[in-house]
Order: sequence, then structure tokens, then C-alpha cells
Amino acid sequence: MKTAAAHNFHVPLPAGVYSRLRSEAERQHKPATQLVKQVVEYWLDEQEKLVLHEEIARYAAEVAGTGDDLDEQMEAASLEHLQESEKQP
Repeated sequence: MKTAAAHNFHVPLPAGVYSRLRSEAERQHKPATQLVKQVVEYWLDEQEKLVLHEEIARYAAEVAGTGDDLDEQMEAASLEHLQESEKQP
């Protein structure tokens, strides 16, 4: 099975950050590089979520008050559903 090529990335760290990273790696019994990879992947995932959220918010602001903002049939159906749900114990 082929694995994706890995690329090295040199990141100079201030002494305090480096020391904290090494301590955490020892505490978790993991290589520091593994922790850094996890953190970078997490941060990139969060950035993608943020971009998506911003795009959705921009779209919502653009269509606010237009026909794309409110589907009257869908609104009526959802209100009926909520009223039926309230009737049930």
C-alpha cells in the first residue's frame, strides 16, 4: 500500500513554547512531531469550518428578505408540524 508523501516543515519555536511542547509530549508518551501534526490538522479543520460559516452568513445576508429567504409553503408546513407537536404529550 502506498502512503502519501510527507513533507518536512521547519518551525522555529521560542524556548518557552518548545519546552512546553516537549513536556506535553513526554506526558502523553508521544513524539512532539505527532502532537504538532495533530494541532495543525485541527487548526486547518477549524479554519475550513470558519470559512464555510462566513460564506453561509454572507449568503444569508444577501438573500435576507428575498424569495430565497422564505419559502411560504415550507414555513406553513413547519408551523403545522410545530402545532401538532405541541398537542402531543
